[in-house]
Formats: sequence, C-alpha cells, structure tokens
Amino acid sequence: MKKTVANLKENLAALRTGRASTALFDKLRVDAYGDKQAINQVANISVPEARLVIITPWDKALVSEIEKAIRNSELSLNPSNDGKVIRISIPPLTGERRKELVKIAKNYAEQSKVALRNIRRDGNDELKKQLKAAEITEDGEKKAQKDLQELTNKYVAETDKVFAEKETEIMEG
Repeated sequence: MKKTVANLKENLAALRTGRASTALFDKLRVDAYGDKQAINQVANISVPEARLVIITPWDKALVSEIEKAIRNSELSLNPSNDGKVIRISIPPLTGERRKELVKIAKNYAEQSKVALRNIRRDGNDELKKQLKAAEITEDGEKKAQKDLQELTNKYVAETDKVFAEKETEIMEG
C-alpha cells in the first residue's frame, strides 16, 4: 500500500503545473550512446527561476537529442539551446489546461484507490484460505479483516490528501 501511494506521488510529480520542476523530466528518455537514457543520467537539470529550467548535458553532442526528446514529449514545452545548454521557459497554464491536468491527476488518484482495494481483497482472500486451513480462528480472521480495512482507509485517505495537494498546486500555479 505504501508503494501504491509512492507511485501516485511519482506520477503526480511528473504532471506539469505552472512552476518549473526537475521532476517534469523524470520519466523522459533520450537516445544516448545507442540506448534510451533518463535525461538526469546524461545531463544536469536545474531550476534557477520559478518558470525556467536549464539542462546542461555532460556530453555536448547530446544537446540536440535532449531537445528533440523534450519537443516530442507530452509536456508541451518549447526548448531552446545555445549549443551548450538547453533553456526551457515554463509558460503559465491556461484555465482549460489546468482543468485537464486536474482530471488527469484525479484519474491517477482513482487508479491508486483501485490498487489499494485490490490489495485489501487479496488480503481478505488470504485470510479466508488461512481460516479454511485452520491456521487462524474465526475471531482472528474478523480482527485481521478489521485491521486490513483500517489500513486501507488510512491509505485511501492519504491518496485523497496527496491528490488535494496536487489539485491546489495546479489550480494556483
């Protein structure tokens, strides 16, 4: 369940808000040395200002490949380079794009809740097997089911909290 919430946080971090963030490029891959590499494996990414990202490749030959990967990504960003570094100005989001991003974030949160419920279901199935095999008592099963439900509720609430924070960030961005 912890991994599910961590995965949600990772997915939401990759969503572009109105602010510059190095997390925007975490899932972006670039063709480098005959293989797909994460951008942070071939370049230094920094955020000197709220709406500016600077990517400095360690190998200057990768400037055009990194620029191409950013242009072809779903981030809708327009990078520019001077042959040594890539500058990306993060434009402010339109109201329509903000609503679209909130929908995407809500979908990620919903997927996480479904995953949490599936984990609970698998746990309950395991408890039933243990009861059938006489490994636990009926009271033990009921208590374990109650504990599992409480744990599920806790992580569902954490998922809601993470989503609400991201929604606020997107809408005020």
